[in-house]
Amino acid sequence: MKVRIPLFAYLKEALGIKEEVMDIHKGTKVRDLWNRFKHRIPGGENLRILFAVNGEYVEEGRGLKKGDEVAFIPPVSGG
Repeated sequence: MKVRIPLFAYLKEALGIKEEVMDIHKGTKVRDLWNRFKHRIPGGENLRILFAVNGEYVEEGRGLKKGDEVAFIPPVSGG
């Protein structure tokens, strides 16, 4: 199964891409996907990320299904 991951802010800059499509297995949860993904990002182990699936904020234990859009939302700084 495939899910789409649009990238924002720091994640987009760090990886140099706007989005990624990843294969997942049945039973994959948001936390599982983040654990696979975060190792590619400098400092990813320490980021406090919010999660959204199909435009709605979710907890990391939310299960995923084919075609879901999963957003990892990094901290935002402003001034």
